[in-house]
Amino acid sequence: MKVLLIKDVKSLGKKGEIKEVKDGYGKNFLIGKGFALHATNEVMKKYEAEQKRKAKQDASELARLKDIEKKLADLKLVIKRKLGANGSLFGAVTKDEIANELATEFNIEIDKKTIEIDKAIKMTGDFDISIKLGHGIHAKLNVEIVGE
Repeated sequence: MKVLLIKDVKSLGKKGEIKEVKDGYGKNFLIGKGFALHATNEVMKKYEAEQKRKAKQDASELARLKDIEKKLADLKLVIKRKLGANGSLFGAVTKDEIANELATEFNIEIDKKTIEIDKAIKMTGDFDISIKLGHGIHAKLNVEIVGE
């Protein structure tokens, strides 16, 4: 019996592979537990169509992320904060503040969890911040902290 694996099976193969297995193992374990589907022509066509749709969706997502990366590289985000008596900030500039400023000023939605700050930003000046957008794309953003 031929089965199409829809999940990785340790001793058999990886997701998407077609394997020839014994009937009992295929029906009772693989199909019964949801690891595989019976490899009929209809199932194969559905799987291939799903793979094509997924590839097209991934390509459009990758293009969108590269567009955001270019936008972020050209931007200079200015954040105004109150200064203390010695010229330092009250508290540090957080990832949440950076994400909110990007959303309000430039209409770019970034999850605060993807923003990476090397050291806490506790003074005025220019800082380069890395943002992990996904699919292996890392964007650099220049942030200027200005005192009020």
